[in-house]
Amino acid sequence: MLDQRRLPGEEIYLTLTTPEAVADAIRDMAIRGAPAIGVAAAMGLALGFARPDGREDPLVRFERLARLLAATRPTAVNLFWAIDRMRTRFNRERREPGRDLTAALIEEALAIERDDVQANRAMGRHGAALLADDCRVLTHCNAGALATAGYGTALGVVRAATEQGKRVAVYADETRPFLQGARLTAWELQKDGIPVTLLTDGMAGHLFQKKAIDVCIVGADRIAGNGDVANKIGTYQVAVLAQAHGVPFYVAAPISTVDLSLPDGTAIPIEERDPGEVTHLAGTAIAPAGVRAINPAFDVTPARLVGAIITERGIARAPYDRSLPALCRAAVPAR
Repeated sequence: MLDQRRLPGEEIYLTLTTPEAVADAIRDMAIRGAPAIGVAAAMGLALGFARPDGREDPLVRFERLARLLAATRPTAVNLFWAIDRMRTRFNRERREPGRDLTAALIEEALAIERDDVQANRAMGRHGAALLADDCRVLTHCNAGALATAGYGTALGVVRAATEQGKRVAVYADETRPFLQGARLTAWELQKDGIPVTLLTDGMAGHLFQKKAIDVCIVGADRIAGNGDVANKIGTYQVAVLAQAHGVPFYVAAPISTVDLSLPDGTAIPIEERDPGEVTHLAGTAIAPAGVRAINPAFDVTPARLVGAIITERGIARAPYDRSLPALCRAAVPAR
């Protein structure tokens, strides 16, 4: 697993040999991004099941591992979606005498990884149609290959448009306090040779005012049934700025990020992280000792600010309480 905490200075890969280590890597943000968290959790389940305790009932072991991984981060629904998909496969296989449950779980985890890459590429093709040639895109946080099993959601749209020959340049918000935009998005786009300009979060309004932004594209960690979108903290203010300046604001996310069980964004759990991430930067204090700080990891952008939600099954538009369920029910293309 590429340790995202060390980027961009070092490319360090972690070898995780226990489900507890996978859980720690998710919780500590060595891996982050909703789809990537889901893939990692599925692999952590398979890894844990491959190290059986002969005294423990297989169902008890599976549910113990599921609870361990589900407790890592609360907002990204892909985490729970992946665990539920693994549970469905486990329950189906255990009803058949003589089935190798470990092999089945490994197969399912690898299928989740493969399906995510395929979904991202399909999402990119759909979303690229929304980008004109010579387009200037503002994004927030990191929604690229690092946040997924590969290719990316919001950055997947940028990649697809670039592959079609469109000239796309990206403005990347730094994304305080964890700096995913500065450390990860800028690093990814430079690797791909896609023009990228880094800005602090407080500079976005200036660029909108100067008419330097043509479109905004972000990812998502959970999308409620009405189209409200939870994404990295700071996304809501980008959406407000976009509306104020007549700039389209799009969200790119797989169907697994849509949570139809929640009527609206008020029901989305918001992760509260260590305030030390705000008061310190790379271990160095940047605020007075003892000052109070808050650190919500996500905010919710109301559906009324979202121009379109790009998924692997097509593009949803308002009213989202009708278009999103229709896409969720749509037939999944055969592999």
